[in-house]
Amino acid sequence: MTHLWVRAEQRPNEERVGLAPEGAAALVKAGIRVTVERSSVRAIPLDGYVAAGCDIAEENHWPQAPADAIVFGLKELPEDGTPLSHRHIMFGHAYKGQPAGRVLLQRFKAGGGTLYDLEYLVNEDGRRVAAFGYWAGYAGAALSLKCWAAQQHGSIAGPVRKVPSKDALLAQLGDELSGLGRPRAIIIGALGRVGTGAADLCEAMGVAVTKWDMAETASGGPFPEVLQHEIFLNCILARPGCPVFVPASAKTDARKLTVIGDIACDPTSDFSPIKVYDRATDWDAPALRVHDDPPLDVTAIDNLPSLMPVESSEDYAAQLLPSLLTLTDLQAGVWGRAKVEFDRHVAGV
Repeated sequence: MTHLWVRAEQRPNEERVGLAPEGAAALVKAGIRVTVERSSVRAIPLDGYVAAGCDIAEENHWPQAPADAIVFGLKELPEDGTPLSHRHIMFGHAYKGQPAGRVLLQRFKAGGGTLYDLEYLVNEDGRRVAAFGYWAGYAGAALSLKCWAAQQHGSIAGPVRKVPSKDALLAQLGDELSGLGRPRAIIIGALGRVGTGAADLCEAMGVAVTKWDMAETASGGPFPEVLQHEIFLNCILARPGCPVFVPASAKTDARKLTVIGDIACDPTSDFSPIKVYDRATDWDAPALRVHDDPPLDVTAIDNLPSLMPVESSEDYAAQLLPSLLTLTDLQAGVWGRAKVEFDRHVAGV
C-alpha cells in the first residue's frame, strides 16, 4: 500500500500544509494510507484528518517513519546534515545553484533518498500542476506597500505576523496607508499566477500598476522604466537567461524606486534578476535597506503565503490533490518527470 506521511513543518512562521482533510479523505478512499503528524503550528486543525481516516503520529517523527513512506512537507528540513533515506515531497530550492541546495542534494545522495520537488511537478506542457503563486503575489505586494508606508513616516517596516484572512490583511493595510497618497507599482510577470495576485492586491488598495510580462522584457534590458516607479514587484522565477531588472547601480542611479518586492525571492541564485541584495528577509525584519539616501528597501520573504495560511493551504491542496492521487505509480506522469529532474541534479554533487 502506498503510504503518504504528512510531516509537521519545522520552520518558524510556517503554518501551511499541502493536504487538506477533504483531500486526505479522498486519498484514503483511493487506498492510500495517510499518516499525519501532530503539529503545534499547523493552521488546519488535526480533527479533520482524524475524521478522514488518517493515522496520527507525533510531531517531527518523520525520521522514524517506515522506510517505504513518502514524506510530504512544504518547506525546509532541519539543516542537521543527516543523510536522507526516505522519498520526500517538498520545496527543495536545490536546482539553481543555491549553496544550501547543494548540501540538501548531498544529504539525499548520502542516504539514498529521493526528492520530488514541488516546484518541478509539471504536466506534459511543463506547467506546474500546483502553486502557491497567487497568494505569494498577494502577500508580497501587501508587504511592499507596508515597506513604502513605513518609509513615508521616516522608518523601516517592522515585524509582520499572519492574519486570519485576506479581508483582515486588507483592513490592516488600509490603516497603515491612511492619510497617505498612493505609489505607482510596476509588476514584471504580471500575466502569471504570482503577478495576478500582486495586481489584485494593488487594485484593492488603489495602487496604479504598470503590467509587464514576456513581451515587454524580450529585449533583455536594460529597463530604466523600473526605476521610474516607486515600487517594483518581481514575479518571475530566476532561470538561465533571465534578464537583469535591477542592476547593482540602481542604488545610486537617479530613481523614484524606493521599494523592491522580490516575490520570486531567489537572491542566492546566479540567475537572480535583482542585483542590489544577496539574502532573503524574514518575518521579524521584512525589509532590508540597501541604500539610505534616497532609501531603497528590499522585501524578500520566501514563504509569503504563510501570511494567510488557511486560504493559501486550502487553495494549494486542491490544486495538488489530483497528482497525489497518482502516487501509486511514481514512475509515470508528474512524479516520473520530477524523479528525472532529481536524478539529473543529484548526479552533479
